[in-house]
Order: sequence, then C-alpha cells, then structure tokens
Amino acid sequence: MKKLRAAAAALSLGAAVAAPVHAASTDQNKTIVLVHGGFVDGSGWAGVHDMLVKDGYKVIVVQNPTTSLADDVAVTRRAIASAQGDVVLVGHSYGGVVITEAGTDPRVKALVYIAAFAPDTGESVSSLIANPPPGAPVPPILPPVDGYLFLDKAKFAASFAADVAPGMARFMADSQVPWGVAALDGKVSTPAWKTRPSWYLVAAQDKMIPPAAQRVMASRAGATAREAPGSHALYVADPRPVAALIEQAATAIKATAQAE
Repeated sequence: MKKLRAAAAALSLGAAVAAPVHAASTDQNKTIVLVHGGFVDGSGWAGVHDMLVKDGYKVIVVQNPTTSLADDVAVTRRAIASAQGDVVLVGHSYGGVVITEAGTDPRVKALVYIAAFAPDTGESVSSLIANPPPGAPVPPILPPVDGYLFLDKAKFAASFAADVAPGMARFMADSQVPWGVAALDGKVSTPAWKTRPSWYLVAAQDKMIPPAAQRVMASRAGATAREAPGSHALYVADPRPVAALIEQAATAIKATAQAE
C-alpha cells in the first residue's frame, strides 16, 4: 500500500464516462461476465445487467461463494467456459482479485475493474489493505467468526452504500454474504492485466477502498481510467457509468479484432 500511495500522483483523473453504446454497435459474439465482491452476491448487478442486455449484449452474472480465492476463480472460470464468443470480464471490489487471476483464460479479451482491487503477483486483499493511508476511512469489518467476516450492519450504508436508496442499503446490510478470511488471503499468481487490456472506474466517494489507491492500481495496470461520483456500491446506486465503461471496453476490443 505504501507503493500505491507513493505512486498516486502519477495518475490524473479520468475523463467523464461517455453514454452507453447502443445495440446497433454491439458484437453478438461477445459475452459480458460480471463478478461481484465480498459481503454481497450477484444481484447487485441487476441495473448494469439490464442496461447491457437492452444494448444487445449477452451477460452472465457469476454467483461466487466468496469462501476462498481458489473457489471463486473456479466458479468464474466455469462461467467463462459457458460464455458465447469473446469475454469481457468485469469485477467489483474483491471481484477484481478474482478477475485478475481468472482473466488469463484465452477467452477473456478485456478486463473491467469497478472500484476494485487489481493486485500484482503475490498480492492479496489482505496485503493491499495492510497499511491504509493516513486519514482513510476504516471499513467496519467485524472480528471473524468461524473464518468468515461481516460488516457492522449499523455502519454498512455509510461505509459501503452511502448513495444507495435507504431501503436497498438496509436490505444489502441484512442480506450480507459471509466473506471468507481465506478469500482475503488468496494471492494472485499471474495478473491478467499484464496481458489483457483493462479499464477501471474509480468511485470518487468510496469509503471501503480509498479512491487514491484505486487510481494507483489503475495506473499500475495500465488501465483506461475513468472516475464517477459515488460510493463503493456505485454500480448499484447508478449503473449508467458502469455499463458505459463496460461497453467502451467491448467496443474497443471489437475494433481491435476488426483491425487485425
């Protein structure tokens, strides 16, 4: 994390995210695979899913158990194997670790990180959060119980979903998925972003992963970085910039394939 803080100044803020690309320009032989992070399940992708489907994309929403990195990568790779055509692999939060490891699959042509961890070789969530920058908000993670973690329900909305409608934020807090300590400790072997083009959406008001750290991870990965106002759950609160960035990635790899 010290290296991430030291390099933060190297990345300028991304330009505004463009409006979604519409169905006329989509590639029917391409699938978007959406990977959720810790404490939540795939249902949070509903808004993004609906926008992508409306614009003509095939979409798979992965339901990872978040028990260990190895388990989650295995589930994600099965989703990739079932996809039609080339894959744009998208990860939110801890899902970024999963796509970094699973994205070396030859079917994967692009990676999209949404307020996500983008680890390098040997890094894990645990190592990336070990030395938070001074003054950064501390996520209200409760002590582990039987090897699993939860967020304090009373503080969930403020930390994870500050811009989500209160009723939905309450539901997300009450329906938390246990996050395995083994998943946080899972280390990446070969980062897919070293061999795949990547895109990154920074959540400017994130109180789970400091925005400065997000910018640095995006820069280190050589990602096309954009920034949007929003909490860690911006993909739930406002799926528009998320869907737009995913479609930009899909369009870019389509153009590259046509050029080749």
